[in-house]
Amino acid sequence: MAMEDALAASTPFDALEGSDRGFARAIAGATLRALGRIDRSLSQLVDRPLEKMDAAALAVLRVGAAQLWVLETPAYASVSATVEAARQWEPANRSGGLVNAVLRRADRERSVYDDIPASTIWPDWLAARLKSGLGSKRADALASLQLQEPSTDISVKSDPEAWARKLDARALPSGSVRLPTGAPITQLDGYADGDWWVQDAGAALAATLFGDLSGRRVADLCAAPGGKTLQLSALGAHVAALDISEPRLDRMRENLDRTKLEATIIAADAAEWRPKAPLDAILLDAPCSALGTLRRHPEGAWRRDPKRLARYPKTQTKLLNAAHDMLKSGGRLVYCVCTPLPEEGVEIVDAGVKRGDWRRVPICADEVPGFAHGLTEAGDLITAPPVGSASEAHVLSDVFQIIRLQKA
Repeated sequence: MAMEDALAASTPFDALEGSDRGFARAIAGATLRALGRIDRSLSQLVDRPLEKMDAAALAVLRVGAAQLWVLETPAYASVSATVEAARQWEPANRSGGLVNAVLRRADRERSVYDDIPASTIWPDWLAARLKSGLGSKRADALASLQLQEPSTDISVKSDPEAWARKLDARALPSGSVRLPTGAPITQLDGYADGDWWVQDAGAALAATLFGDLSGRRVADLCAAPGGKTLQLSALGAHVAALDISEPRLDRMRENLDRTKLEATIIAADAAEWRPKAPLDAILLDAPCSALGTLRRHPEGAWRRDPKRLARYPKTQTKLLNAAHDMLKSGGRLVYCVCTPLPEEGVEIVDAGVKRGDWRRVPICADEVPGFAHGLTEAGDLITAPPVGSASEAHVLSDVFQIIRLQKA
């Protein structure tokens, strides 16, 4: 079960209000984001393998350790509160002494956590996969990003600087606006009037890479819940928004109604659908492993099956080939996936270029302000955090591979 679904189904969580509710969510997120690193550290502080511990006691220890090591909550508060929680929770009510002893040691011996590489937050197979694809330093930078609480970014129809002032937010160099932590989204100015929508700053880059879209016929493939469709429409395109999921398209309809933007919504498999006439441009946000969004969905690292990841490149290749059929000669396509794995991004595109179907149109630094550190030698973009210090101001976001192509 996803973290948000689990919280929504929790009666105790539902009873919380205000700062207590926010802190409970922060604890859950921090525990899941750093789970592998927490477990490896706790294993040095207990006298038995973690898999042989009582499951309830281990769960409480993980939560307490996350408060100490990840959220850096003062020990006097986190230890006492966690021990009390163990005593009040029936499955763990006999473990208070153990929890107290281990967490006090965890506070004294913080180096057992601090000295472990950040990439230990993931299962071993995933850490190895990411290190192989990105290199160890970049994988550690990605892990450090995952440990941070995700920001809430919005895309605005116009004048991001003005909206940043109005919302007491920060205008990013890329044109997105970053809201203050904990901002009540639906209650903010402009939400009900549809002046903006929630969209990660990295995700918002893809739709900006086509140039002038006024009056052009554009398809947004795998479009729901519709952030990129809204962008394309706001830029003046005639948008056909395709998705195979009717429930997700219902969310898109709601977003279009609220923002008073227009698009033709089509429930169809993008691998099979074809337009009546060739399109000017296509945005393909292909289904993927979503490993670039783990700070928002931290349980995902532990729910992924390494064997099932093999299905994504096949689907992505099929969709890229379908997009080639839909596009007019010389038309442009922006390929986007929210994963750093090269086999789901650059390698899919390289195969199409090698076949002669596509040619790359390199992305330039001035097109992606705040993300220039992520440009590759080929002119593709990966919105992963920089390794070490970067000379230019950079924006932290979810991790996307974004590649611009032209039909050969």
